[in-house]
Amino acid sequence: MIIKDRQEPIELKLLRILYTRMELTEKEKFRYLNLQKGFEGEVAFDRTAESILERYIINDLLLEVNNSYVQIDSLIISQDVIHLLDIKNYEGDCYLEGDKLYSVTTNREYKNPIIQLKRSATLLRQLLQTLKLNFLVEPSVIFINPEFTLYQAPMDQPIILPTQVQSFISSFNNTPSKLNDHHKKLSQTLLSLHQTKNPYTNPPEYNFDQIQKGIYCNSCYSYLVFRNNSSYLCKNCGEQESIRAAILRNIDEFELLFPEKRITTQSIYEWCNTDISRKTIMRVLKEHYTMNSKAKGTFYK
Repeated sequence: MIIKDRQEPIELKLLRILYTRMELTEKEKFRYLNLQKGFEGEVAFDRTAESILERYIINDLLLEVNNSYVQIDSLIISQDVIHLLDIKNYEGDCYLEGDKLYSVTTNREYKNPIIQLKRSATLLRQLLQTLKLNFLVEPSVIFINPEFTLYQAPMDQPIILPTQVQSFISSFNNTPSKLNDHHKKLSQTLLSLHQTKNPYTNPPEYNFDQIQKGIYCNSCYSYLVFRNNSSYLCKNCGEQESIRAAILRNIDEFELLFPEKRITTQSIYEWCNTDISRKTIMRVLKEHYTMNSKAKGTFYK
């Protein structure tokens, strides 16, 4: 039973738009690609976890504990145990040496997720104690990518390797679990403590003038799109999208990038920067948004 669905992070949405519409620094590109890869891994785990029965599942939980924040990819609440899961979409060959994680091919050092996981588990236990909720917390790092290999993986660490993921999921249904009002209260309490604003988000600086305007392909992000009757067709990948859907997607982008700006027919016309008429844009706005008229003009919410 999924209590909280996984949502694409706002920072990832923002970076994807900016990646398509302006030149990002190498650091910003790296951040974007890492977020994208991480989200893909979490979604892949969600598909595997769909078969879990008689548990509460909470995804994408951000909690503040003792002036610190803990980001949790997934929590699975069983009868006696809370499983705290950190999902990693690493690929390639790595090895552990002490508490350090290295790439076999480049010898580059990566952050060891086990260290972060243990910190998260400690903070979650502290929160549960404060709330007087008596549950055992069992943390695990899930390496979800089948193209990942970890050499010298210690057996006494909470590591689930790609070849073990399916048996890990199956173990839930092989273990009896009965949920009651106590578990429901726990899930609702944790959900009520979720922080919607992520303090770790640090988007690039940008302004309206410097960002490329126009409608791009929703699949390959190419600007090689042209009108084909009531749709846009991408010359690069062949993806087709209705004009209405393209306008609504661009309105969403505009709203995300510029929350301080009013949504007007003119502002969306400038943002789309294509051969769509103002009349068409106004019709879409009227159908999907609430019109407000004031002295300074008409805008939509």
